[in-house]
Amino acid sequence: MAKETKNSKMHIQPLSDRVLVRREELPEKKSIAGIIIPDTAQKEKSKLGVVIAVGPGRVSDDGKLIPMSIKVGAKVIFNSGWDNEVVIGDEEEYFLVRESDVLAITK
Repeated sequence: MAKETKNSKMHIQPLSDRVLVRREELPEKKSIAGIIIPDTAQKEKSKLGVVIAVGPGRVSDDGKLIPMSIKVGAKVIFNSGWDNEVVIGDEEEYFLVRESDVLAITK
């Protein structure tokens, strides 16, 4: 097994109808008075991300491949949970979710 170096890229290819999403940070929030609310005060982490990789699609009951409708590079809003978080390297936080967990594509 090859050891990953800090500068090397780990290649992940999602299987079936799964999508690899890198979380995007939300812009700073300001109160009405103009006070910046820090990230630590926000209760939930962002569920906005960028699609890094997609699987080939889902196989239907009759054996036909249903291709993915989401493309690499799309900005998406997704459902995340503790069981689909993937950490790559020291700080990179990704989520491996099913296509059905992607709620919307944003611009």
